[in-house]
Amino acid sequence: MTADPVHFEQVSIIDLIRYGGSRFNEAGLTFGHSYDNALDEATQLVLHALHLPHDLSPVYGNSRVTAAEKAKVLALFERRIAERVPAAYLTGEAWFAGLSFKSDRRALVPRSPIAELITTGFEPWLGGRDVERVLDLCTGSGCIAIATAHYHPHWEVDGVDINDDALSLAQENKARLHADNVTLRKSDLFNDLGGQVYDLIVTNPPYVTNDETDALPKEYSYEPELGLRAGDDGLDLALKILRDAPAHLSEHGLLICEVGEAEKALVELLPELPMAWVEFKVGQMGIFVVERSDLVEHHARIKALADARG
Repeated sequence: MTADPVHFEQVSIIDLIRYGGSRFNEAGLTFGHSYDNALDEATQLVLHALHLPHDLSPVYGNSRVTAAEKAKVLALFERRIAERVPAAYLTGEAWFAGLSFKSDRRALVPRSPIAELITTGFEPWLGGRDVERVLDLCTGSGCIAIATAHYHPHWEVDGVDINDDALSLAQENKARLHADNVTLRKSDLFNDLGGQVYDLIVTNPPYVTNDETDALPKEYSYEPELGLRAGDDGLDLALKILRDAPAHLSEHGLLICEVGEAEKALVELLPELPMAWVEFKVGQMGIFVVERSDLVEHHARIKALADARG
């Protein structure tokens, strides 16, 4: 029995990418889930559909595709446009800190600039201090905890989340990336961690304001709202983290926290707290670093603000 002949189209990989980018821009899609533009997102959808690596060499760009392959790519494009599903949920994969994570609706798509800090060893912020235990609070898919553990195999890393669905996805990613030095725990922020103490706490909590959450484009509706909404100024969780972190930081411990667009509101509430705002390759992204000693010194004011949130 002979196989059916393969028919190649007069269409190349680069043709499909260009077409997808044009369609996405024409449709007015929103980009913000790992990719920030139409061509990058079209590239990943094409490569996924063709079972090719995400970093495929450009020398293959002129390779022609078969009729079946073209149909599969175009079907993905149509879903992206018609349903406004983030590309990472269509492919089931998101890249973070150079690692491939499983991504689905159980948790936000991995996309924090904290990835850059992880790959640079959290320097110069750690200043060479000894680190044995790290906490990733609000771990979601587990991307920060697992990437930290991957690049720092001698550190013990806890990933904590309140949501069982998110923790189940994080567990799958832990197995996917063989992150044996990661422990996943269920906790409402620090409330269920008992006396656990860490040298470094990294957290990307929800920080989108109520008004902004209500107005988000459809792409964000596929993500769990629990990972986005954080009150009228976006600081409901961040203030509680600042309040409770000292009890879970070692004497010379460090807190790194992402608050995104809520940065301005936080600085206005706590102008006296020495927060160093990280400059990334693409600029400042609403991520600050603060010493335990400074959190302790300003604890009374922080506690009053956090307690007022209920």
